[in-house]
Amino acid sequence: MPKHPDSNAIGQHYEALALQFLQDKGLKLLESNFHCRLGEIDLIMQDDQTLCFIEVRFRRQKKFGSAMESITRPKQQRILKTAAFYLSSHVKHQQDFCRFDVIAIELDSSQQAQYHWLKAAFTE
Repeated sequence: MPKHPDSNAIGQHYEALALQFLQDKGLKLLESNFHCRLGEIDLIMQDDQTLCFIEVRFRRQKKFGSAMESITRPKQQRILKTAAFYLSSHVKHQQDFCRFDVIAIELDSSQQAQYHWLKAAFTE
């Protein structure tokens, strides 16, 4: 029986694809998988003078909703609180303009990854 990759491995794979996609668009990686007691932020990147907190979501199929729809209000609140913690511990970024983006990755009918980048996906 073939072994299937676990959800962590799948998540890491698509986060790496999202990172490459964003770097190709000119963003600079500051940190990946930032953890604190409040939550996690997948990617923290610089887009010119803007600090971007980026949530990466992957969906193989849409029968339970799209990748974008999976960013619930409680998930947004955890990201906002985690970003505030990040800013409190990284003084050099406290005056930066911040943006909360989502990269939603879904597979099309031919199993090719389709990227949807929503800038400023949510705010406080």
